[in-house]
Amino acid sequence: MITFNRYLQGLAACLVVLLFALPPMAAARGAQAAGAAPLTNEDVVKMVEFKFGDNVIVAKIKSSPCKFDTSMDALIKLKQAGISDAVIAAMTETGIPQPTNPPPTANSPEASASLYPTEIGVYFKKQDAWVEDLPEVVNWKTGGAFKNLATGGLVKGDVNGHLNGPHSKNSVNTPVEFLIYAPEGVSITEYQLLHLRESGNSREFRTVTGGVMHVSGGATRDLMTFESKKVASRTFLVTLTSLAKGDYGFLPPGAVASGHASASLGKIYSFQLVE
Repeated sequence: MITFNRYLQGLAACLVVLLFALPPMAAARGAQAAGAAPLTNEDVVKMVEFKFGDNVIVAKIKSSPCKFDTSMDALIKLKQAGISDAVIAAMTETGIPQPTNPPPTANSPEASASLYPTEIGVYFKKQDAWVEDLPEVVNWKTGGAFKNLATGGLVKGDVNGHLNGPHSKNSVNTPVEFLIYAPEGVSITEYQLLHLRESGNSREFRTVTGGVMHVSGGATRDLMTFESKKVASRTFLVTLTSLAKGDYGFLPPGAVASGHASASLGKIYSFQLVE
């Protein structure tokens, strides 16, 4: 009886030791698992190459941190490498699918381009949205009288532009942001920002055509300077902060659109600064 009691006491002591030892052992295993590198597709392929059985590989997947690529292309490559369906199924249960074409990051050119209009023209910012600045028709004249400028190309020299109406229909406040989407091969430096002067029930401006080499007296009277920043392909951001109230317009290169017997017509992207 004494021997049996001693046996029970010894067994109880062993159980106490095990009970106190189990938590540290489990914590150690958890720490080891947390510090282990996650299994990847390449690790599974290596295990198959070394002839590990499916049951061993699946057990390893279930007991390890994993970072599998389970996209369609990756699954096809796994199948081609001889990975069994059972192993692939275990991988897909824990794997994180990776898109074949990851979405563009916030600073990538693709993301930047998607923020802006992609049709040729001029746009202004209004309530966090880009609004198209619809162009107005310009009547060109030289020497104080209308003249057909489309015959053989635009006259190289001073020209006056004439727009109907005292003000543009596009009203904006300063500071204002403009976005210019230029045609292929056209630089932002080929655009002119012009002051449109009210004249009765119309607006007029003077500019120069054919390049700066042909500038003569008064040709730059209405020409305003501006700075731009390229934000995407063929896309330029222009911020205007210091212009006075009045009418202005962006004159694109090659603004003459068609010729008539009495005048030549063009276009300008006009706007009115109201404050």
